[in-house]
Amino acid sequence: MKDLFKEVIGMDGVKGVLLLSFEGEIIYKQFSSPPNNEPEKRDWGSFVASLDGMRETDLVFDNGRIYIRRSDLGYLLVVMESVVSVAMLRLNCDIILPSLTSVKGSK
Repeated sequence: MKDLFKEVIGMDGVKGVLLLSFEGEIIYKQFSSPPNNEPEKRDWGSFVASLDGMRETDLVFDNGRIYIRRSDLGYLLVVMESVVSVAMLRLNCDIILPSLTSVKGSK
């Protein structure tokens, strides 16, 4: 999956990606530098449950943003700085999502 997310991680200002199952389990994670908090120690189940029915969203904070996109495997979270082009990120995700479906079929 590392090659699959290469374009997203390579974008200026993108700090990392997380792919969460619909149950809140981490399927894949990749960060350009180690995160401040370990994602494995979070309760993602409650967070994912709150996203029920959501297709796409962009959460904006003082120090950055989180872009969330639903896929066939679960939810893709992209952690980034405020300056990242959401249009370019959305385009990259449009390319990645069909590939995630084929990864699901090969498991």
